[in-house]
This record gives sequence, structure tokens and C-alpha cells, in this order.
Amino acid sequence: MSTEKLIPESELRITFARSSGAGGQNVNKVESKAIVHWSIADSEICSFEEKDRIRTKLANRINSDDELVISAEDERSQLQNRENAIARLRELVRDALYIPKKRKPSKPSRAAMQKNVEKQKQRKEVKKLRKKII
Repeated sequence: MSTEKLIPESELRITFARSSGAGGQNVNKVESKAIVHWSIADSEICSFEEKDRIRTKLANRINSDDELVISAEDERSQLQNRENAIARLRELVRDALYIPKKRKPSKPSRAAMQKNVEKQKQRKEVKKLRKKII
């Protein structure tokens, strides 16, 4: 799955619950906490390798039903929490699928190595001059 592809909302199961914390009457009546479930096994947009990568990278966030579960309860609005949870889920999946470039080891140029040898010789000479003459 490239970073341009998005998880379609048809693959998401969204539930709502009452938020925790202070909030007076609002917190006691309104189910504003959004919980987004995305079944990795049932996803049609990811290849087998991508699903495997997601499972290893996000292992601590995946439940026993092979679902990635994200919840959001920061806002007072159910709609905003829903959007935040979906955005967070998509960002997590995108980051899990990112493959960093392999590092190519470099070596110093011939001129740089020659310069280093010259510095070493100069330092050797300075230390040699510090010795007592007998």
C-alpha cells in the first residue's frame, strides 16, 4: 500500500461510547468517544506482505481478533472524535508501511586520507619535540 492509498471507510467499524473525565452533564449523556476498528485480515487494499508488516510494527495495538483499534475522546463533538480517530489510524498504518532506505556505507576520498596522514605526522612531530633531550 503506497502512502497515497487510504483505508476506505467501508473497511472501518466505528462505535461510540461515553467519554471519561470531567465535563458535567455532557459527559453523562453524550456518547462522544469514537472507537475505530480496522480488520487487517479482511482488508482488500493491502497485500499479504503489507499486512504482515503492519502486524509486526503495530503488534501492541492489535487485539486478538486481528483488529487495529484506535479511540479518540479529546473533543466534545462525536464527529470531531470520529475524524481524529480515523486520521490517527491512517497515520499509524502509513508509518508502519514506510520502508526506510538502506544506508550505503561511504569511504573517505584519497585526498581526505592523505590529509589525515599529514595531520598525524604533524601531531607526531609536536609530541616528539616535547620530550626531554638527554
